[in-house]
Order: sequence, then structure tokens, then C-alpha cells
Amino acid sequence: MAYPIIFCLLFFWLGELFSQEISNFTKINYRTISFKSSKDLNLFLQECSPKRNYVKYRVITTLNRKELRFFRIKQPIIIPDTFVEDLRFYSVFPQKYESANNIPKLIVVSNLYQAYACYEYGKIVRFSAVNSGKRSTPTYPGRYYIQWKERLRRSSFNENWIMPFTLNFHRLTGMAFHQFEMPGYPASHMCIRQFREDAEWLYNWAELPKKDSTGKLIPMSGTPVIIIDFFNFGEGKKKWLELSSNQPVVSLPKNPLEFELPYIPIVHIPPELRTMIPKNERKRYEYALDTLISRGILPRDVRLTPSQSLKKPNDKKQGNEPTSKNSKIQP
Repeated sequence: MAYPIIFCLLFFWLGELFSQEISNFTKINYRTISFKSSKDLNLFLQECSPKRNYVKYRVITTLNRKELRFFRIKQPIIIPDTFVEDLRFYSVFPQKYESANNIPKLIVVSNLYQAYACYEYGKIVRFSAVNSGKRSTPTYPGRYYIQWKERLRRSSFNENWIMPFTLNFHRLTGMAFHQFEMPGYPASHMCIRQFREDAEWLYNWAELPKKDSTGKLIPMSGTPVIIIDFFNFGEGKKKWLELSSNQPVVSLPKNPLEFELPYIPIVHIPPELRTMIPKNERKRYEYALDTLISRGILPRDVRLTPSQSLKKPNDKKQGNEPTSKNSKIQP
């Protein structure tokens, strides 16, 4: 439903009164609006620009999971009745995770709600929006661990694709957190896209694997990452736009460090790297597609995009990430 632009401007002016810290993560209500004209939408976006009001900018882009340049007329926009600098107030995850009380650091990702939360000893320390993998190259649920990081990484598939603040959590597929454009829906090649502010924070916060006395990396010693659900591409619903308040809606697993390891179809691993799959894990990759289909996670008619050879340069349709028209540093 479209609201008069006067109401929207008044709403944002009044929002200044609420842009202060709230104790105990007070309930914040949401409403959904849309604009029929480009003029009204542009006025709204001007009010949300980072130069005019950085807090509003961060809240609106986080709640809608997309950059302002991707907002369109006649499309729903979720707005809160209260603007707070601390984005944890808008978390879809619980503020406390009792089962993680003994875990120093933990990242929990929801494909369904396109968001993640970071916990330290069971207390949330960060809430961020994401855009995860698209239908043909989805981000698979499961338990992962941070493997390595690189401040400004060039893609193995195309050196023109530069990924700021890359945090890899699966070596063979190249799955990683990194900064890239955020259109407001799952759009990546298995990776987890973030806004630049969040990508930089996570890059500095997450821990790399530890080394033993001989200098070898200790398996599963990096910060754990659990991706707890799967985006329903069949429905195509953007669940985050259906929220009516900031009350938690995500249920967390009881034993995060016992969460099932991922089932990743072998087609997503570059041909040159498939010989690196440990023998005791190979069948898991070979039968992953059948397992995901039998569980109803993937439809029977799913068409996955195979990983390309590392030896061949790829165009926009074949690589890890499409080239951004607006930035030279995005993959």
C-alpha cells in the first residue's frame, strides 16, 4: 500500500526522536510501504542516504537486505517505527544462544531470512544482512569452519573479479563471506555477500584455524559457521519483508557444534580439485545431490551450474560472481 510522501517525510523526521539507544532490545514494530511514483521513491531514498542520516541508511538497507540503488517503485519496503544505531535490535535471531555459552565465537546464517548473527559465548554481538547463493548455485546448509582470509582477493575464475574482505569457509568450492553488490535476494555463486561495513567487521572478528606444534593447521579450529536452513526458491517469498516486528523468528539448533556437515554436490567443485577430496568424504559429495533431493531441500528438476575449470576464464554467465557495472572492486 502506497502512503503519501508527506506522511513518509513526517515519519522520518519523527524518527529522529527514536534514534537513541534502547535498553533490553525493546520491541520495534515494522510496516510495509511502497511508492507508485519515482518522485516519491527518490524523496524517500534521499532521506535514507548515508550522507543525510547514516543510521537510517544502515537500518533500511539491512531490513530490506539490499542497497538503496536496488529499490524500485511498486515494490514493498519494510520500515521500522524506531531507528537505532545498534543493528542487533533488528535481529531475526535470539539475542542469547544458551547452547553456545561455551563457544568463544560462532556465526549463524539463515538463507531463509537472508541474514546472519555472530555470537560470543552465547551472546549476540552482530546482526547483518546477506545475499546468499542463487537457485543454480545455492549456499548449502551445514556446519563449516573459517579456513582462510584475504583482504582483497582476485577470483580464481576471473582476475577482474575482486572480492573485498574474503573469509573462506569451504576450500574446495571457494564458498566465502565477502563484500559484493546486494540486490535484495539470493544472487551469488554459493558465497555469502555482505554490505561493506559488515564484511569488514566480520573479516576482523572471525578467527583463522590454529596450528599445532609442527605448524600444521588443526582441522575445524577456525570460527565455526552453521548455515541452518535453505531458501525456498519454489515459493520465492522474501520472508524478511513479512516481518511485523523485531521479535526473533529463527529457531537455533540445540547443539551447534554437532550440526550436520554440509551435503555439497560434487559438480560445484572445480574438476582440478576433485582429486583433493578425502577418500572417506568422496561418497558424500557424489551422493549429495540425491540426498538433498530425497530430503526435499532441492526439487527433482533442479538444474545446478557446474563449477568451471580453473584453467579457463569465464564470462559473466559462467563465473563465481557477475561483474558489477558500478564498481571495479566487486567480484
